Amino acid sequence: MKVTYLGHACVNINIDGTHFLVDPFISANPLAQHIDINTIPADYILITHAHADHILDVETIAKRTGAQLITNPEILAHYEALGLTGHAMNLGGSHRFLDGKVKIKMIKAEHSSSFPDGSYGGNPAGFLIDCNEETIYISGDTALHYDMKIIPHQYRVNLAIFPIGNNYTMGIRDALTAARFVEVNNILGVHYDTFPVITIDKEAAKHKFKDDHRRLHLLPIGESIELKDLNISTL
Repeated sequence: MKVTYLGHACVNINIDGTHFLVDPFISANPLAQHIDINTIPADYILITHAHADHILDVETIAKRTGAQLITNPEILAHYEALGLTGHAMNLGGSHRFLDGKVKIKMIKAEHSSSFPDGSYGGNPAGFLIDCNEETIYISGDTALHYDMKIIPHQYRVNLAIFPIGNNYTMGIRDALTAARFVEVNNILGVHYDTFPVITIDKEAAKHKFKDDHRRLHLLPIGESIELKDLNISTL
């Protein structure tokens, strides 16, 4: 699995040529102005919750690509009214895609979820994506919560994608605790620096994870990492 960071909380996960785009917020992100949303590939679009900084480019990209949405019933209903299609899930449920090759499980996130007009956006969520014994945990916007400790009883997570900007979500300290709960050594940080209130000291953040024998990856927007290249042993 190849993970490309597209700014804020948006990543594009390439699984053998099939693209799972997560929470596209690109066109209004000043840090991602070099990313052309008209060239982003997407076969599926995963939506963790309904806040504007996670759904802004969903409609544009889905209409161009024909991507199927994977999200909660309330968000899917919103987009079905706009002519889009997809697969609804809810917390604790899982479903197999690509003829059973990719298993996606929707899991709890501690956050809120509403559309820009204030209407209800269903339960916020995270996703576990499992394929060929490789697992990515996308926590979504969340506070630290104790249910994260359940995950390593069922999955060996190779990469966790955590928000680290604080204020609206976990900050560095809580994200490090989350990594301990999940028992994961490689963490991709997201949801930071987009707005002044979530600006972080990137070098200090990486050192905190390194001191705990873990690696915090902070990718430049547009760059990628491959799960097979990650050193999952203790650093």
